[in-house]
Amino acid sequence: MTDQTTANPYAKPRYRYFVLAVLTLVYSLNFIDRQLLVILQEQIKAELVLSDTQLGLLSGFAFALFYVSCGIPIARWADRGKRRSIIALALTVWSLMTAISGLAQNYVQLLLARIGVGVGEAGGSPPAHSMISDIFRKEERATALSIYSIGIYIGILFGFALGGWIADTFGWRTAFFVVGLPGVAVALFLRLTVREPVRGWAEGRDNDKTEAPPLKTVLGFLWSRRTFRNLALAGSLQALVIYAIGNWLPSYFLRNFDIGLTELGIWMALTSGFGGGAGSFFGGWMTDRLGARDSRWYVWGPAILMLGITPVLLVILTTGTLTLALVLTALFHFLSASYLGPALAVSHGLVGLRMRALTSAIFFFFINLIGLGLGPLIVGWLSDSFATGDTQNPLALAMLLTGCTASLWGGMHYLLAARSIRADLEASPSNDPVAA
Repeated sequence: MTDQTTANPYAKPRYRYFVLAVLTLVYSLNFIDRQLLVILQEQIKAELVLSDTQLGLLSGFAFALFYVSCGIPIARWADRGKRRSIIALALTVWSLMTAISGLAQNYVQLLLARIGVGVGEAGGSPPAHSMISDIFRKEERATALSIYSIGIYIGILFGFALGGWIADTFGWRTAFFVVGLPGVAVALFLRLTVREPVRGWAEGRDNDKTEAPPLKTVLGFLWSRRTFRNLALAGSLQALVIYAIGNWLPSYFLRNFDIGLTELGIWMALTSGFGGGAGSFFGGWMTDRLGARDSRWYVWGPAILMLGITPVLLVILTTGTLTLALVLTALFHFLSASYLGPALAVSHGLVGLRMRALTSAIFFFFINLIGLGLGPLIVGWLSDSFATGDTQNPLALAMLLTGCTASLWGGMHYLLAARSIRADLEASPSNDPVAA
């Protein structure tokens, strides 16, 4: 054991969780930089004279298009190269581009800067997912990936709280500088302290020498699995709910209630950070335990929680009571955050060892192009359309229609995935040392 620990530090649980913590920190910076725009968008809209459709494009589709387009080739690189170094490089790029966003003088310049953030962030999650699946056993994997996914909500918490206060005090440009630049130091820390794990170590395949299969092979394999097809659709619709509602909640509260930006930033930080973080952990913890008895719980659990989103949204977007609406945003984030760890654990369980980073990138391609790309844009377009027809509270109506439709539709696809998950997991190449 001593020789093994010396040769491979991942044999020590303490080091495994240290690396998980570092990767989670990196992911939190990913979402601080990504979501900072959400709390700043009302100030940016006023200074640059933008429409809701332009804001939706800025925070959604333009970012997502480049994020998903670059994600697949970077993941292909990660299935062959050193994932730790790829993550450090990606973090440096997106951090610098976030800071550059503060220099934008017009819409086009800000759009280009946000595209740069998307290109950098494309290199963050797929390599990290692959590393986590290599260092945690399959019985722990959904929980580990869910802990990693808490980084989303840590990032949102600090992005809202810090970004709102800085913008209120010094302006939106300063917020981009202050939030963006520390990521460069974290990238150096990761590069110096995190060892590249051996592929397949958690499955006892330290000597696995198989080559990463071509992109076409991985795409064909995933398409042949009905579980993945339904999981990708369900996850995409859940992401659409998260971004369609989450990206517009600050604007909804600022337009409909008497609340300042700093106070709202604190509320959004607490409700999304703690609510979403708890939901992310709970989703993985619950499904790992129930899934040990029946693997269908890996999709039954997210289905139940997603179907609960609709009644919560109905109250948030129709009540005239500010405190009730703000408190219920915590429940919204809890319910909507629960899916990512179980979905990634199932996706990695379906494929071979050198397909995992690419599988994550393909899954993220769907959830970000549909969820992040279309969610904010659809709400912005609907809001502008309803406003021309003298609709009362057009933004709230746009959010309600989009969020409720997507949550009910997505829940159905989780239930459809339950029909095939046991057979598809049993037939996984990861169960065959030669094919994996």
